[in-house]
Amino acid sequence: MSATSSQSHPSFAELFKHVDTVPLALFEHLDLSFLKEFPVFAPNPCRRKREHDAPELFKGVIYCFSRDIYGIKQVAKELQDELIWRQCGFDSAPSHQSIRRFFTDFSIVAEDAFHRLVEQVTDRDLLDNTFRIDSTDIQANSADDDATWNYDPTADSDDSKDEENEENQESDTESEDDQDEDDGGYYYGYGCVIVSTGPKIPVAAAFTQRKQIDEETARRVTRDALAVDHPMWMVGDAAFDMLAWHDDLIEEAVVPVAPYNPRNTDDPLDIEYRVEDRIKEHGEDVHFKQSTLDKTYEHRTQVERTIGASKDCGLGTPSVRGRVRVESHVFLALCLRLATAIANYERGANPGKTSVEVCQ
Repeated sequence: MSATSSQSHPSFAELFKHVDTVPLALFEHLDLSFLKEFPVFAPNPCRRKREHDAPELFKGVIYCFSRDIYGIKQVAKELQDELIWRQCGFDSAPSHQSIRRFFTDFSIVAEDAFHRLVEQVTDRDLLDNTFRIDSTDIQANSADDDATWNYDPTADSDDSKDEENEENQESDTESEDDQDEDDGGYYYGYGCVIVSTGPKIPVAAAFTQRKQIDEETARRVTRDALAVDHPMWMVGDAAFDMLAWHDDLIEEAVVPVAPYNPRNTDDPLDIEYRVEDRIKEHGEDVHFKQSTLDKTYEHRTQVERTIGASKDCGLGTPSVRGRVRVESHVFLALCLRLATAIANYERGANPGKTSVEVCQ
């Protein structure tokens, strides 16, 4: 539909009151005014005036992510459709340059924007009393010089091992003496740590160079999660058998549930979960039944479903190169996951669904 035809039919606003579409459903209940608060999107008297505001550009990009459209050229092309750009709040179709500039500027505030949307999820009481934490792979373009070879013990090695990969593994990956290489595989890319709760809701995240998480990152992401809400339990796999991580949580009156890894010591303890030992350092009168810990740990797979839902929103398919741009892509995908959860909740549907269904 051309601009000329729209001038002869100036009733788009009235029309959209009576239709149900994915863009309208996704953004109807989101408050994106916070984007204008970021200095990177503030007017700059030394630069040319922006053609479009950040909230409209954010809507356009998020809508494209929901359609598996990620690249700047592809996004700009999709937003030439007048019915689409009007539903995203534009007064005119955004140019390729406007889209490019938005991606560049958003990369500076990507994680902050994610946190602001988490606040809107929290306001809708979608969280529960158990947080789960895990890391996942973010596979990169082979031409991305910032990415590295990573070992993923959960991967199907048959899917990723070939002669070229094995030549790079020896020089570009750290030694994994405590891993069985037959049980995993290698991939080229980055990592992402996610804390989730409720109906597949990510509440904290960190973009990392590798999937394998270090203690400092685990503690930082956990602090971010506890700033959102105060759960009863924090569940992680054996990779989170970290003393400081456990102590941080216990001091916050949150019970960490992560399997004890006897490979971490030459004198292994007779315990199943690290908290059984760490709790002694904090209080003699506190005890946990093993059955309670077992039952709680069974819920760890929720974070895997959250990661899967986030990958359905684009988390695992970055079409860009470079650490900064890939990180921005990751947080845009997480923002879409939150926007979808909010939209479904407000429409009386399951917030855990990864898409918004509209009436035809």
